[in-house]
Amino acid sequence: MTGAPPPTLPPGRGRRLSRPLLGAAALAAALAALACSGGAGGEAAGPSPTTAARRAPAAERAAQGGDATVAVAGAGAYAQPVPGLDPEQRRFFAVGNNFFNDNWVTAPASTTARDGLGPLFNAQSCSSCHFRDGRAQPPDGPDDPERGLLVRLGVPAADGSVDPHPTYGEQLQDRSVDGVPAEGSIVITTTERPGTYADGTPYTLREPHYEVLDADGRPLGDDVVISPRVAPAMFGMGLLEGVPAGAVVAAADPHDADGDGISGRAPMVVDRETGQPVLGRFGWKAAEPTVADQGASAFRADIGITSPLRPEQPCTAAQAACRAGPHGGDPEIEGERLGRVTFYTRTLAVPARRDVGARPTDRGEDVFTDAGCAACHTATLETGPADIEALDRQVIRPWTDLLLHDMGPGLADGRPEGDASGTEWRTPPLWGLGLLETVNGHTRLLHDGRARSVEEAILWHGGEARAARVRFAALPAADRRAVLAFLASL
Repeated sequence: MTGAPPPTLPPGRGRRLSRPLLGAAALAAALAALACSGGAGGEAAGPSPTTAARRAPAAERAAQGGDATVAVAGAGAYAQPVPGLDPEQRRFFAVGNNFFNDNWVTAPASTTARDGLGPLFNAQSCSSCHFRDGRAQPPDGPDDPERGLLVRLGVPAADGSVDPHPTYGEQLQDRSVDGVPAEGSIVITTTERPGTYADGTPYTLREPHYEVLDADGRPLGDDVVISPRVAPAMFGMGLLEGVPAGAVVAAADPHDADGDGISGRAPMVVDRETGQPVLGRFGWKAAEPTVADQGASAFRADIGITSPLRPEQPCTAAQAACRAGPHGGDPEIEGERLGRVTFYTRTLAVPARRDVGARPTDRGEDVFTDAGCAACHTATLETGPADIEALDRQVIRPWTDLLLHDMGPGLADGRPEGDASGTEWRTPPLWGLGLLETVNGHTRLLHDGRARSVEEAILWHGGEARAARVRFAALPAADRRAVLAFLASL
C-alpha cells in the first residue's frame, strides 16, 4: 500500500528508566512466591540439586515477559496490561480494549464508530475468536459454530505457487450481512490414529479432514487448497515485535550448516508501505511483520473492516453483491482507532510461570532440552529499545525462535503464505501454555486445534521436529510426565 498513514500510536514515554518500575518490587515478590509455590504433581518444592547451580534465579525464570510480566494465574491471566503504564497509556489501553471486545454492526448505524461489519465476515469482534485474549478451538461437532476456526483458500498457480480462489479470495467468510450471500461452510470429519510409546503405553491422535462447501452445499473442488487455522493467543506480541530482526536472522540455519537436523528459516515478507523485505513475525506462517499489520489484516479478513493499512474489502471481482454491499466509511476504522487496538495488543502482559524450581518442572525442562525441543522452542530472547517502558530491552522467555520450520507432511496444509511453504510453520511461543484451560476452557493446540492436549501436540511433530518427537516417545513415563509438568508451568 502506498501513501496510507500509519496508525496513530500513543506517544512513547522515553527511554528505559534507571529506577525500578513503579510496583516492580511488589511484582518481584509475587513472582518469587509463584515460582516457589510448590512442586507439580505433589512432589517437594525446591531446585533440583543437579541443576540448580546452572539455572537463573527462580524469580527471573518466572518473569517470562521480563518487566512485562504479571503474577496473575486466573481466568484473566491473558488480558492484563503490562506494569508501569502511565495514566494516558492506561486510557489508550482501555480504549483499545473496548474496540477489541465490542461487536461491530452493519452500516449504516447510529454507532458510527463501530459500523461497517462485512459485507462478508467470520466474526463480529476480535474477542469472538480471541476470547479473553486467548486461543480459539475448533468446533466440537456439526452444530457447534466454528468461531475461531478460519479457513484460508487458494488454487494452484502455473508457477507452482498458490493464487487466491477466483470466487472466494484468500479466506472463506461463512457469514454475511443481509442481501449478501455467505460464501459457504466447513465440514470436519476425523480419523483416530492409534500409537504406542516405547514403554508400551498406548495413545490415540485424532486426524481432522476438511471439506469446504459453497452456499449451495457443493464442494469447492479437488484443486482447492485449504488451510484451517484457529486464532492464537494475543498476549506478549509487543515483546515479540521488539526482538531485533537481526537477532532472529542470525539464529536461522536455512541449510542446516551445523548438521543438527534443524534448518529454521527467517521469514521475509514485503512491507506494504515501503515495498522492502522485512521480517515476518505474526500469524501461523509469519506472514505479517508488525502487530499493526496483523491487526489490520484480521480486521479486514475476519470482520470485514477496512483500515488505512488494509483499505480494500475482501470481495473478489466475482462477488458483485459483496462489492455493492453496505460499508461504514473509507476506511471503516480510522488510523487513530486502529492505533488504540494496536497499543492494546502490544501491551498485553505475559503471565508469570508457576512452580519454577520444583523438582518435576526442573526435571521436565532438562528433558525438554535434552530431547531437542528447545532447538526451536528457544528459551530466551532479548528485545531492543521500545517506546513503552515494560517492553524496552527485556530478557524474555517465550520459548520460540520466531523462525519457520518444516513440520512434515502430517501437519502440512499445502498452502504457501508469505515466505512459508506448505509444510512450514513459525514456531509458536509456549509462554502461558499452562493457563490455557483456565482462561479458555480447553486444551486444543496446533494450528488447527487438532491436538486435544500438550501430549498430543508433541506427538504430531514431524519434519525437522521428528527426532525430538521420537525421543519424547522413547522416554520413560516419569520423564514424559516431567516434560508435561514443565510445560504446564509456563
